[in-house]
Amino acid sequence: MKKSGDVTKQYLEGAFRGKRVFLTGHTGFKGAWLLQVLHWLGADVKGYALPPENDFDLYHRINGDEQCYASVNGDLRDLHQLKGEMVRFEPHFVFHLAAQSLVRRSYEYPVETFAVNTIGTVHVLEAMRALPHPCTGLMITTDKVYENPERGTPFTEDDKLGGYDPYSASKAAAEIAVSSYTRSFFHPDQYARHEKSIASVRAGNVIGGGDYAEDRIVPDIVRALDRGEKVTLRNPQSVRPWQHVLEPLGAYLTLAAKMSGDPLRYGGAYNFGPELNDEKTVEELTQVFLTAYGREGFYATEHNAAARHEAKLLLLDSSKARDLLGWRPKLNAAAAIYWTAEWYADKTRSAHEKCMAQIRRYFEEAEQ
Repeated sequence: MKKSGDVTKQYLEGAFRGKRVFLTGHTGFKGAWLLQVLHWLGADVKGYALPPENDFDLYHRINGDEQCYASVNGDLRDLHQLKGEMVRFEPHFVFHLAAQSLVRRSYEYPVETFAVNTIGTVHVLEAMRALPHPCTGLMITTDKVYENPERGTPFTEDDKLGGYDPYSASKAAAEIAVSSYTRSFFHPDQYARHEKSIASVRAGNVIGGGDYAEDRIVPDIVRALDRGEKVTLRNPQSVRPWQHVLEPLGAYLTLAAKMSGDPLRYGGAYNFGPELNDEKTVEELTQVFLTAYGREGFYATEHNAAARHEAKLLLLDSSKARDLLGWRPKLNAAAAIYWTAEWYADKTRSAHEKCMAQIRRYFEEAEQ
């Protein structure tokens, strides 16, 4: 495992222990992992999200309510409730993860997708405006916010925003809203007045144990294996910046810690992705996962001419995070896939025990 800047328990614990963190989307896959890390670091977390869609979602499996200072069932589209919950909590940090995050679902529910992802982000920023004290806010978007001609050139933070599908476009629109609020209400030159530091973060395709969402490759693989069926790949040659869920979460925490210490230096937009020579296709990911799981070759591909458009090639340039934050990924793509397969293959420990074992391994090994 590579060392990665300040992504260590000792450093992060110093920034988050005893601090109040307002976390939207804490009942989702990434949110449930981040909740566990923050609880482990000693933060008091107030979660704000819709209830999990299923009883077997990761949040239920880790007994998420027990790890929250408070857990609120709320909708991002309800500005009155969101603002009230945030202002009463008086957070030191806001991590905005809640989203409609599935590309294919965005084609079915485009209005909901734009309302949640774009207006929901505006509501989080508007709620932060009402806070009368210093606060650091991270708006989590996606690597899909870039206008993507699929030329194979990695995107930098200054590249043009866009989006073919409603999900990508809604997140690009959210990025524009973040930029507008930063310049209009949270300008660094006026920090002494508003005391808010804002960043938007764009991560690659995240994999990890406990993801059971529809239309994602790893959950699709696990469901097929559980049913004794071959894995079916819709887009086997699509290239994605695959990374273990702890990679972007460690990056978010490191960035937020640095922002709280020097709010004028570290705001803005950041990419967090794997090394540029470490991309894999969907088929390659599947092959590695099945080998790790002991089911090598147990897959098939399909071609659907009527399938909705999804980008085939997507790469991120994370040199800004490396140069400014000292951050770089600890796990290569193969290790990320093995860690994920290991989580699902372990049938003896609870979900929380499996998550915590990997959290400790990820954050504590960098200190050794």
